Amino acid sequence: MPRRSRFRRPLLDSAVAAHEKRIAPLLAPEPADPAGRRRVAQENDVRVSAELGIEPIGTATRDHVIPVVGHPDVRVRVYWPGPEPAPAGSDLPILVYFYGGGFTIAGIDWVSWDARFRERARDAGIIIVAADYAHAPEQRYPTQPEQCWSAFEWTHASAKDLGASPSRIAVGGASSGGDLAAAVTLMNRDRTRHPIALQILENPALDLTIGHADMSGISARMPGVIVRKAGRSLVRQYVGDDAASAREPYASPLLAASHEGLPPALILTSELDPLRGDGEAYARALSHAGVPVTAIRFIGQTHGSLGSTGFVPAADAAHRFLVSQLRTLHDGGVV
Repeated sequence: MPRRSRFRRPLLDSAVAAHEKRIAPLLAPEPADPAGRRRVAQENDVRVSAELGIEPIGTATRDHVIPVVGHPDVRVRVYWPGPEPAPAGSDLPILVYFYGGGFTIAGIDWVSWDARFRERARDAGIIIVAADYAHAPEQRYPTQPEQCWSAFEWTHASAKDLGASPSRIAVGGASSGGDLAAAVTLMNRDRTRHPIALQILENPALDLTIGHADMSGISARMPGVIVRKAGRSLVRQYVGDDAASAREPYASPLLAASHEGLPPALILTSELDPLRGDGEAYARALSHAGVPVTAIRFIGQTHGSLGSTGFVPAADAAHRFLVSQLRTLHDGGVV
């Protein structure tokens, strides 16, 4: 009989475990009310960033406020790769990116996200436009995808003035931001069909019915029923009590009737993340529709650990890989 491996059960990466142990004492409990939870989460981000020495590097940035028809305006922040804005007509690639935070917390002013955008822009030699979309439950679907769509449309129209090329635009996002990034690619296909060279989805949530969540890798200390309950709570805050809204394609891109005509995709998933099921199912759906797709699963990683660059080797590897893929846009390449 073949020997049974003692590593058969998914195990947490030891570097992730050490990192989580280090920051755990710094995290204040988050209250139940949305505004209070958001405030404390940002305070935790400031405290953890200070402890870890995370500081945004001095790349050039500029904020703009973009009107959104029928919804609140959205603020975007443009990140250039160097200390000065790129001159108009520089023809750099540009990435429109949507942060992750379960639709309810985080934003471009968080130290960790701001630092990540600056580092990626510098290392890839590209421009990043990060959208500060509205939080649920104060603003609900479809406000967020419409804001993200408006940010994308503005980026396309403003690309040359920003020093970018309108034919070298990528769209990306993490977690809930990955959901919004995928929604924007669907909206673009359905509305204007601007060229999108690449979509990057990092541990994305793509089925808000929770129908594709994969609980096989999570810790026995966190039963799947609890994870599903927490996920459904976030979804209700985002889409409201009408379950049908969660099945709409701009809310759950994985459930769209067709995925044909979407841009090439790079999808990163983590073994110990329930959203792994969403990302890998979306990779299969895109491939079935004839869309070029590369999907990579990081063993031993959790939902948030790939953001821990400088502390988790797998996160450093993910960063280098993402940068290498973004750099192909300088030559018009794709994954």
